Amino acid sequence: MDFTLSAKAQDTCARMWDFMREDVFPAEPLYYGYLAEHGPHEHSPVLELLKESARRRGLWNLFLPTVSGMTNLEYAAVAEVSGWSPVIAPEAINCQAPDTGNMELLHMFGTHEQKRRWLEPLLAGEIRSAFSMTEPDVASSDATNITTVMRREGDDYVVNGRKWWVSGAMDERCRVFIVMGKTDPSAEPHRQQSMILVPRDTPGVTIERDLPIFGYHDQHGHAEVLFRDVRVPASNLIGNEGDGFMVAQARLGPGRIHHAMRAIGMAERALALMADRAKSRVAFGKPLSEQGVVRELIAQSRIDIDQARLYVYKTAWLIDRYGAKDARTEIAAIKVAAPAMATSVIDRAIEVFGAAGVSNDTPLAYFYAWARALRIVDGPDAVHRQTISRQELKRKPPYIG
Repeated sequence: MDFTLSAKAQDTCARMWDFMREDVFPAEPLYYGYLAEHGPHEHSPVLELLKESARRRGLWNLFLPTVSGMTNLEYAAVAEVSGWSPVIAPEAINCQAPDTGNMELLHMFGTHEQKRRWLEPLLAGEIRSAFSMTEPDVASSDATNITTVMRREGDDYVVNGRKWWVSGAMDERCRVFIVMGKTDPSAEPHRQQSMILVPRDTPGVTIERDLPIFGYHDQHGHAEVLFRDVRVPASNLIGNEGDGFMVAQARLGPGRIHHAMRAIGMAERALALMADRAKSRVAFGKPLSEQGVVRELIAQSRIDIDQARLYVYKTAWLIDRYGAKDARTEIAAIKVAAPAMATSVIDRAIEVFGAAGVSNDTPLAYFYAWARALRIVDGPDAVHRQTISRQELKRKPPYIG
């Protein structure tokens, strides 16, 4: 097991860092300034300039192995770099959720026509998409609970239901929803669900409201969406009827690597800010960096970040070598470990910054909000711990004294 970055990964990371320093970090105040002036869900023109630069630099669609030629392990290092600016950088290189998962899903299971109509413009960065699974009226941590109905009527399906936390739905560039609903309530629990493509402008699709995360309204938004008698062609079904749960699991495997590594990137930036603050701030007659309690915060943060990174690298290596199914325990584990680590490191940085840390003068407050949300996104920690414990209880140790 060797986690030494390949020559390709080292070169891509070096180009990514040049992109971050030369283009992305200077664009942050322009991006947020535009949203403050024009509204939280408007599309800032600076992002299109960043996308053009990313294409020129060969930093485009790196998340998809068949397109980029990168392994999951190689891309993991790039995803970490993008996490230093988690709102702007992933979209600038067309590696932003939920589009990445939706593109992977269409790439694996889409028909030729579905790929032509939706995957190709997504890969080109011309449109965006949304994923609709979670519902407000049931415990969606158990996907078999969903109540949205997809009823076959001749050559169509009619969709009725209410979804929320539909990431991407507030963005005017969002053109299609991937909706999970029940097509056969009488089938086995994991064969009741199917997924279907619903164009945003289909009659009966209503955006009810935007849902902030700890008061933050992301540009792409997290909406509550009502589907009332929404009629779409049966050809919009992804895979076969009853494949919804299987398709959802296939979508989430590599995506959890991406989320974990971006969380590590956020933690690294928080640690860098913490260390810089500690060296420049004086209290009780000496710099914070000479205070034992602050040194403890810095040291523990370095230990925690490096441990989490190695765990994610191992998981990426396992996926590359054996596939996501054989790495399911590790995928669940990093989904718990990386956001929890990031939350702790960012909290320590806020402690060192004091009141400034909870303001919007630094990225720390937003980082903290998003790191905490990641402990719920793609399934809450409790569900993943259940997966891990189930596998551990099946394990046969070499010795029990």
